[in-house]
Amino acid sequence: MFTGLSAFPLTPLRHDELDESAFIGLVERLVAAGVDSITALGSTGSYAYLDREERARVARAAVAHAGGVPVFVGIGATRTSQVMAHAEAAQEAGAAGLLLAPVSYQPLTEEDVFELFRTVTRNSSVPVIVYDNPRTTRFTFTTELYARIAALEGIASIKIPGVPADPEAARTHVQQIRDVLPAEVTLGVSGDAHAADGLLAGCDAWYSVIAGTLPEAALRIVRAVRQSSPAEAWAESQRLAPLWNLFARHGGGIRVMAAVAEQLGLAQESSLPLPLLGLTEDQRAEVAQVIEELGLKI
Repeated sequence: MFTGLSAFPLTPLRHDELDESAFIGLVERLVAAGVDSITALGSTGSYAYLDREERARVARAAVAHAGGVPVFVGIGATRTSQVMAHAEAAQEAGAAGLLLAPVSYQPLTEEDVFELFRTVTRNSSVPVIVYDNPRTTRFTFTTELYARIAALEGIASIKIPGVPADPEAARTHVQQIRDVLPAEVTLGVSGDAHAADGLLAGCDAWYSVIAGTLPEAALRIVRAVRQSSPAEAWAESQRLAPLWNLFARHGGGIRVMAAVAEQLGLAQESSLPLPLLGLTEDQRAEVAQVIEELGLKI
């Protein structure tokens, strides 16, 4: 399950309330496109802004409308007891895996993070994905910590940040991590602008922001890699450079993808949880122009 393209959909809101119908529409869109898995309540899914019941509703809706596509559910929270409550709700909903980021207000130590994963894996009946996202969590995993956590029974995959752009450096980076992991633990790249580099360097999966709203664009890259066409994969990623540039300029993908979803009628305007205001009208117009020029309206 922990290979290929995993799509991270938005969790749209309407008037600061969960817009379940819009979320279901996004999930059904991903199923129709043929993604390999769906990860609900990732960073793009605004998990940190939702309460326990909202998150449980999202998990149930994702599984109910996934049509058999494996659903992974984010469970990160600032207290271990809250993490465990979210894990229980996700498992009750039928999640095939759990996505766990070390969320904190106070800075975490490596021992804090290791114990968090040990507690979750000891009490979970489904596999766990290690979510390394230093931009949002402000915690940086070391290769040694990857190794310690990956040795825990129940760890299925590690989601790493983007790899170096240089192909040889990327292969070296990926191999150094893979060398310390058990054979059954997969390695997934994030940071969509680096996805082609990561997959061609040997990553097993792409945990993707863009795929949550525009799955076909991401699938073209994945299919090129699967067909051993690195030039085509790089060319497709380069074609999307205007979108990657928007991500970089606006602090990541969530604001941009919310604007895209709203532009395409997949979510209502102001679909992000406050205090996230989304993009300005001028910025939204720029996003719309990029989507039009790239032919990403479907």
